[in-house]
Amino acid sequence: MASLDAQLHEYYSRRDALIHEDRSLRRENALVATEDERRADAVLRKIRVQEAETTWNDEGVAKRNMFPGMAFLTARSTIESTRIFKLLQKMPKGGLLHAHLDAVVNKAMLLKYAYECPEIHMSVGQALTVDNVKTITPVFKPIPVSPFTGNAGLSAAQGYRNNSWVPLVSARETFDPALGGPEGFDRWLLDSQMINPTEAYLTHNSVKRIWQKFLSTFPVTGGLFLYRPIYRKYIRQALLESIDDGVSYIEARINFLTKFMHGDDGQENIPHSRWVADFEEVVEQVKNEMRSQGREDEFFGAKIIYTTVKVITPEELEWYIEDAISLKKAFPNMIVGFDLVGDENELRPLIEYVPKLLEFNERVRKEGLDLPLILHAGETLSDGGAPDNNMYDAILLGSKRIGHGYSIVKHPSLMRICRERGIAMEVCPISNEILRLTSSIPAHPLPAVINQGVPVCLNSDDPAVFGSMGLTYDYFQVFVSSEVSGVLTLAQLARDSLTFSTLPEDAKQRALQAWEHRWSAYVKEIGDMYEKL
Repeated sequence: MASLDAQLHEYYSRRDALIHEDRSLRRENALVATEDERRADAVLRKIRVQEAETTWNDEGVAKRNMFPGMAFLTARSTIESTRIFKLLQKMPKGGLLHAHLDAVVNKAMLLKYAYECPEIHMSVGQALTVDNVKTITPVFKPIPVSPFTGNAGLSAAQGYRNNSWVPLVSARETFDPALGGPEGFDRWLLDSQMINPTEAYLTHNSVKRIWQKFLSTFPVTGGLFLYRPIYRKYIRQALLESIDDGVSYIEARINFLTKFMHGDDGQENIPHSRWVADFEEVVEQVKNEMRSQGREDEFFGAKIIYTTVKVITPEELEWYIEDAISLKKAFPNMIVGFDLVGDENELRPLIEYVPKLLEFNERVRKEGLDLPLILHAGETLSDGGAPDNNMYDAILLGSKRIGHGYSIVKHPSLMRICRERGIAMEVCPISNEILRLTSSIPAHPLPAVINQGVPVCLNSDDPAVFGSMGLTYDYFQVFVSSEVSGVLTLAQLARDSLTFSTLPEDAKQRALQAWEHRWSAYVKEIGDMYEKL
C-alpha cells in the first residue's frame, strides 16, 4: 500500500489537474503574461486581499453586511475610497459596446444644460405639495416664450394649474421653500431621473417594480435629451466622460422610437437623419480635438446601434426597418447594428418579430449592407419562459452579439455555440444587480460564462440612472468578486470589447495596437509598486 505521502502527492496532482481542466476554456488562458503583467497581477491581488480584510470587513454595526461586490448603490462611496478602484480608473478599457445614449451623461450635467436654455419649460400633472412631491414626475418641453407659459411656480400654494407649462428657470427660482427651495428642486429633478438605494433595495425590490421606476426616468430625461441644442452638447459630454474613464471606442444605442426631435425653434421637426448627422459631426469634432492634443490613440470614435422598443407591433416594425436601412445607406460608417429593446418580462418576445427580422436579414444581405442584428436577450430570471427563450431566437437570427445574455448559463448548447462562433455577451453587471436580477455581483452568473469560454465584454448600460458613470465601477465589481480573475482577465475583457466590436478590420487592428501600447504602460506603472507592498 502506498505511503500517505505518496497518496497525498497523487491527490494534489489530480486536484491541480482537475482545477486546470475546469478553467481551461477561459479565454485569458491563451495569454502568456509579461513580466510587468505578472508583477501587476501580484500587486492587484495583494491589494484585493488587504481591502477584503479591512475596507470590506463587516465587523461592527457601522459595517454590517459589507463585502466585495455587494449592492452597488449602498457601496458606491466605499468603492470610491479603495485603492483598487483608483488603480482601475487608470486602466485602458477598450470599447463600450452596450450603453443607451439617453442614459450615459451625469444627470446633474444634463440639468445644467437645461438651465442654460430659457425656452425649456416643465409641467406636472398635479400641483406639488409636501405630501405628493416625491411621487410626481415632471415633463419637459422646449416652448417659445409666450403669454401662455408665464406661470410662476409649481406648488399648490402658488396656484399652479395642473399640466400647465412653467419656465424651468422660474420654477427653480420660485420653488416653494416648504419643498426645499432651489436646492430641493434640483434634488427632486435628479431623483426623478435616477434610482436610489431605498427604491432599489426596499420599496421596488422586485424585477417588475424596479423596472417600473427605471422606465419612469426616461420620459423625464427625454424632454431634455431630445432637444437639439442640448442633444449636441450631450453627445460631446458622453464622449469626453468615456474617454476620461479609459474608453477608446463606443457603440451607443440610440432609441429611434420617437420620430422627431425638437429643433432650435421648439418644434418637433428634426428627423432621424439629422440625429445621426449631429452625432457624426460631434464625434469628428472630438476626434480632431484629441488629435490636436496628441491623444489620438485614446479615442477611435463612436458608432450607433439603431434601436426601437418592443412595444411596437410586428407590422409597425416595418417602418423602423425601412428607417434603419435608409439611415445605413446615408451614413454607412455610423449605423452599425439593429436592436429591439425594453423589459423582456413585460413586452413582446422576439419570436413575434421573427418573420420581420428574417426579412430584414435577407434584405440587408441582398443590398450588400453591413447591418447586423445586435439583440437584447436573456435579461431575465425566467427559466424556459418567453423572455428566457429570446436567447434561442437571438442566436438563430444571427445576432452578432447578445445584449446582457444573463440567462445563457441555463443553456449549455447556446454557450457552446457562442464560444464556437464568437458571439460575445454584452454583460452589464451593475445594471443587472440594480434591476434585481441578482442581489450582488458574487451571485452573478458571469463567472460561469467566462469559465465556459464565452466571449464577454463589460458594459455600463444606463449608468446615469444608476450613478455608475464610466466603466470603472463595473470592472471593479467584477474584479473584487472573484479570486480567479486577475490582470489577464482584465486584459481579455478589454481586448474582447474591441475584438467583437463592429469596427472594420483595419480600424480594429489600429485600435487594438493602440490599446496594447497603453496597456503595457498601465501594467508597468502598477508593477513598479511591487517592491513597495
